[in-house]
Amino acid sequence: MPSHLSADRPAQPPEPGTVDALIKQTRRLRGGVDAVRRDAVVDEDDPRNRWQRALCDLAVHQLDDLDEHLGQLKAGLPGDTTSVLADPSGAAAAYAEPAAAPRLTGSLLSRVGSAEWDLLTDDAHWSEELFQIFGRPQESGPMTLDELPSMVFAEDQPVLQAMVTDCLIDGKPIDGEFRIVRTDGRVRTVHMTGEPVLDADGCTASMWAVLRDVSELRRSERAVRETRDSLQRHRQIEHTERRVAVELQEAVLPPWRGSLRFAHDGPAPLDVAGLYLPAATTGLIGGDWYDALTLPDGDALLTVGDLTGHGVAATSSMAMLLGALRGMAVAGIRPGALMGHLNQLLETSVQPALGSALCCRYDPAAQTLTWSQAGHPAPLLFRDGTGHALSRPEGVLLGATTGAVYEEAETRLLPGDLLLLHTDGLTRTGDALDDTGAERLLALAPRLATARDAQDCVRSVVREFGEGPREDDACVMVVRVGRER
Repeated sequence: MPSHLSADRPAQPPEPGTVDALIKQTRRLRGGVDAVRRDAVVDEDDPRNRWQRALCDLAVHQLDDLDEHLGQLKAGLPGDTTSVLADPSGAAAAYAEPAAAPRLTGSLLSRVGSAEWDLLTDDAHWSEELFQIFGRPQESGPMTLDELPSMVFAEDQPVLQAMVTDCLIDGKPIDGEFRIVRTDGRVRTVHMTGEPVLDADGCTASMWAVLRDVSELRRSERAVRETRDSLQRHRQIEHTERRVAVELQEAVLPPWRGSLRFAHDGPAPLDVAGLYLPAATTGLIGGDWYDALTLPDGDALLTVGDLTGHGVAATSSMAMLLGALRGMAVAGIRPGALMGHLNQLLETSVQPALGSALCCRYDPAAQTLTWSQAGHPAPLLFRDGTGHALSRPEGVLLGATTGAVYEEAETRLLPGDLLLLHTDGLTRTGDALDDTGAERLLALAPRLATARDAQDCVRSVVREFGEGPREDDACVMVVRVGRER
């Protein structure tokens, strides 16, 4: 049997200076945590933010508890170094609000009370705070051990009964929680700790206990658990969505591992290379694409584009749009009309979105590039060590308006010419396009002119734009017109 708390056993009190120092440190730390909590931006739709705020609330509750307990300890230090527990009848006063400790607004001092139940006289002594916890008027008097279960949840009454029985019969310390229904109907969670006190003959004479309202603390702990679980589920969903998006993107984008050469019968075969550049600030894949293929009539299709959004929705819409684009190009539809069909397709999609696109058709026999665009950056043409942007034909964003008409432009390409096609994410910084992006690309002309092949040109572009953290994903494709064999 564990040892009972004897009425004649003194305890060693801590030094007052030590307690003062701990109180000061606790309040300084509490102020720091509260400042972090106030400054936190709470986005209820973000599990991470809810979890961080819940942790701050929990930390504040714990520090309030510690501050309150240290204040009680300081106020309870008797001048004759006799333990507070040496006098059972004084236990309630020891756990009442200490006169020397200032009441904090909203402090847990009002949620910590004490009680003593005399087993010989059946008397009960409650501190003022305990009446507040139970919502019981003081004129109604304290409740005896037999009356106490009447305010406890029915399913928690066995818990209380077991604690009291173990304490009075087996001498076990009390340590447990139960829920009560206050007289005003409010439900509170109470943590109870205590021990029996023996008389001179070694028999249990009374039982004292400290009861603490831990409702807010448990609510904060529950919020931390729930938001942590929600955050974990959110991360799992993100991981799954990213994996699906990546697999879908890899299934539709060209799996190039080097330059792709078009074996035309004409004098100027093409050397093509492209690359998708993921965003560093998001874990989700976007709707950017690039593509190049040989058409049945010997022409070459060259295209890049960008759909709004990220994740599976964006990549699935991109796959649909790119599949339609390929099919219509194979069927011989010209770039301007093709853009009109894509605009109509995006309008009627179950996942409405906006998109920019560039569609080029190169005729190797005539060495002409016919192209159309929908709100997209124009191709950059590099020739003889210098570069410039082609003049854009009219064309609004895909999905922006019904019945949009897209104009076409035609440009003659010469052997040795180099075209650079890209999505706007390549030159995007923050929420705006980099005004110097086109100039930076054109400034690469000397480097591109000396590159071994199209793949080497793509590497030069990536070194200029892709090495630092990027705000948005992007695609870049380089097309070099071969010289006559």
